[in-house]
Amino acid sequence: MKIIFLIYRVTRSLKWRVLNFISQHITYLLMKIHSVEFGSGFKSKGVPIIQLHPTGKMIIGKNFRINCTDISNLGGRSTRCIFRVDENACLKIGDNVGMSRVAIVSQKEITISDNVRIGGNTCIYDSDFHSLDAGERTSNPEDKSNVVKKNVFIGKNVFIGAHVTILKGVHIGENSIIGSCAVVTKNVPTNEIWAGNPAKFIGKINDH
Repeated sequence: MKIIFLIYRVTRSLKWRVLNFISQHITYLLMKIHSVEFGSGFKSKGVPIIQLHPTGKMIIGKNFRINCTDISNLGGRSTRCIFRVDENACLKIGDNVGMSRVAIVSQKEITISDNVRIGGNTCIYDSDFHSLDAGERTSNPEDKSNVVKKNVFIGKNVFIGAHVTILKGVHIGENSIIGSCAVVTKNVPTNEIWAGNPAKFIGKINDH
């Protein structure tokens, strides 16, 4: 029984090493095709979905790491990483950033600073996507001229837990922590812990 288990583990390990090698090179090619600017040292387990408008910009620093597969992040609610940058929008990601199975959609500007860690299935949006006016929202074709869009900024060393949603206009200060499943609708100061729906102040970093 031990031999069978050992063979299983070795086979599984080899399988994922090969798949990760292949997915990394496919992701590299995908980023080049979409004119994504990225630094050295990036690692991709699985292949992300990238939608980059010709007038949009996606800029990534050094040592970028993403998990896009079930086995690379066993956190539930499985999906691939999604990066969407619309017309004249911008997504900036700093150095040494790691994330798992995220959905990041920029219709204006999203900035993720250096050394940020983002947990599985987190969503970051800088837009409402649809008008808050019912008449505009239900018109045919839909009138999106008044859709609200506001920049999102995530400071250095921030840790964002799994299944978090960060909405338009949010600024998260350096070193802060966002608890799992939080819905962040307003600014988070530096060195604070926030959690809940909507996210609220829990405590200072130095108090824990």
